Amino acid sequence: MARDYYEILGVSRDADKEEIKRAYRRLARKYHPDVNKEPGAEERFKEISHAYDVLSEPETRARYDRFGEGGVGAGGFQDFGDMGGFADIFESFFSGFSGGGGPRRASGPVRGEDLRLNLRLEFREAIFGGEKEIRINHLETCATCGGTGAKPGTGPRPCSTCNGVGQVRRAARTPFGSFTQVSVCPTCNGTGQVIEDKCETCAGEGRRQQTKTLKFSIPAGVDDGRKLRVQGEGDAGLRGGPSGDLYIYIYINDDPEFRREGINILSEVKVSYLQAILGCRLQVNTVDGTEELIVPPGTQPNTVLTLEGKGVPRLGNPVSRGDHLITVQIDIPNRVSLEERELLEKLAKLRGDRIDKGGIEGFFGKVFGG
Repeated sequence: MARDYYEILGVSRDADKEEIKRAYRRLARKYHPDVNKEPGAEERFKEISHAYDVLSEPETRARYDRFGEGGVGAGGFQDFGDMGGFADIFESFFSGFSGGGGPRRASGPVRGEDLRLNLRLEFREAIFGGEKEIRINHLETCATCGGTGAKPGTGPRPCSTCNGVGQVRRAARTPFGSFTQVSVCPTCNGTGQVIEDKCETCAGEGRRQQTKTLKFSIPAGVDDGRKLRVQGEGDAGLRGGPSGDLYIYIYINDDPEFRREGINILSEVKVSYLQAILGCRLQVNTVDGTEELIVPPGTQPNTVLTLEGKGVPRLGNPVSRGDHLITVQIDIPNRVSLEERELLEKLAKLRGDRIDKGGIEGFFGKVFGG
């Protein structure tokens, strides 16, 4: 019974193209006939290559997911049992057809892969920005071999399987005739070259995993979920190709006192019912430090007071800032002293407010809209 192609490569059925490629490269290096001389290694290598050929192409992968091995066939044959897929099958034969120009050499420079780093910032770090130092692991060009992968003083030789082209051709017989399909050479993995004397430093890869300390600037006002790009700090390219980029995804920790809404900062302040009635001046916390807040007489619950220019700097224009919006919460006591109660009852009588015998609920209701 044929093995599942996903199982052969050791990936899940929802793996993306890059995961499949990485799995194939890892296994191909392990079981390549030039490296692994154990019995069965060559057959295993062919099995891995065939699984990759199917799963690396979206069309063939879709047919395999739907019909299994019968949907992609062996040796170029397709299963014509389901005529509903006739158009897709027909297209698949011609998609790999080699025209008069011949196969394209695949051994040129290859750009390095982009990397992603998740970075958590404190609330105030995101507000004001600044320099940040991080450590990243990425692939750097091997200093010993200069990225060739070959031992110093030696060099790669042309691949004998594809004659240095990087691609192999195979005939596919169909009900419409014979056609030629082109695929990546399984021996050299499309490079057109084979390294016999590998660099001992990088084991023939041309790149080495390195840890690097990197300093970069966090712009003032950066928001949660923002993506920052650091050019050229991804993995090094192959065969002289440019390096990829590093993408830093920003996540901001919650603050116990402040919240952010766009370029405004929100917080709350509690005042007593007397402060709300008579008005007062308070010292409140902002991201810039302590500021004075004026609470006007007769302030109602949930009134929002504004400290202009004490919010978040506008991204790209840090001179312009939002506001700090402070919601006033009024603290109404559950119990009052006898002296306070007598004074409040006198005030209620003076105002002509009707109160219950057991307390001053009517007074509070009148003042605070209850």
